[in-house]
Formats: sequence, structure tokens, C-alpha cells
Amino acid sequence: MGHGHPTIFLRTKLSELGVHTATELPLLPDASRVLVAGVVTHRQRPMTAGGATFINLEDETGLINVVCSKGCWARFRLVARDAPALLVRGRMQNSEGVVNIVAEHLSALVVPAGLASRDFH
Repeated sequence: MGHGHPTIFLRTKLSELGVHTATELPLLPDASRVLVAGVVTHRQRPMTAGGATFINLEDETGLINVVCSKGCWARFRLVARDAPALLVRGRMQNSEGVVNIVAEHLSALVVPAGLASRDFH
């Protein structure tokens, strides 16, 4: 992370849009509406999650946990499933130091390097 990470080259534009970094998230109040962005490192849909999909994003400062409900996944399925990097609007859950973003909207983020995520393994 840090030097050379694909999102570092986009940070000025992302900051102008109001996108928060992974390190900023714990400082924000619970239930805040936020924008986050990063390279998808994992997409997981455990059998025990009731149809929710967990997406892990990585920006130049760290990892961001995103929870995508069954409905949100259906609405943004192509982007959610195929985009190597995402811009996510959602609500923060900040409980006992664990931060999750409950996704409301997903869009593809174009990054300078072509990366593959590690999905559904």
C-alpha cells in the first residue's frame, strides 16, 4: 500500500468528490453516509450471510469492508461482479472499532493498472 498503489494516482480527484480513505473511516460517526473507493481484493458470499456479499476494497491507506445486500447486488450486479475497482456510496457501521460500509450504490472506478480480484473462493 502507499507508494505506487493505483488509487494514489486518483486521490486528488477522489478527494474532490468527497471520497474518504480507509484511515479516515474510523474517525467518522456511526451511520454517516460516505463515499469510498478502492481496488477490489475479494468478493465473498458465504452461505450463512443470507445472500449478502462482502467486498473488500484496498486504497492507498488500507482496507475497506463493504457489505452488499442481496438487493443492492441485484441492482448493480454487472459492476459489482466484474469491476476491478469500485466507487461505493453507503452508510457506515462503526462498532467497537470495526468499520463496515453498507453499500447503497456501486459504480466502476477506472484505475491506471489492470488488477484482478480474488472472488468467491
